[in-house]
Amino acid sequence: MFKEFKDFAIKGNLIDIAVGLVMATAFGAIVNAFVDGMFMPVVGKIFQVGDLAKAEYLLAPEVLGADGKVMTPKSAISYGKFITTIINFLIIAWVMFLIVKGANKMKEPPAAAGPSTEDLLTQIRDLLKR
Repeated sequence: MFKEFKDFAIKGNLIDIAVGLVMATAFGAIVNAFVDGMFMPVVGKIFQVGDLAKAEYLLAPEVLGADGKVMTPKSAISYGKFITTIINFLIIAWVMFLIVKGANKMKEPPAAAGPSTEDLLTQIRDLLKR
């Protein structure tokens, strides 16, 4: 069984998966930085809610004690984070779609250029015989 695993790892399959995982993680971080740092503030400005990524619906405010310490933390629905996550997903899904589409296009066999030289010579010979 160890030999089979060694053969599997050496063939490159495991290495390809690992490289793909690292690249996907890095790409996800780039998309997060773009959406959180550049896209959501602009969307928040358009809808006049500030940074939309931090938007929330407050259910119950935090309760402070007499000494100023938080007795009960606030309770809120963070819909801004949810919207941010959906936008991240859509961007990553779109880029992955484009990558797969490009990879499939490279795998397609080239279109036949027409009859071979031998076929053309055979046709010419047959026409000359008439």
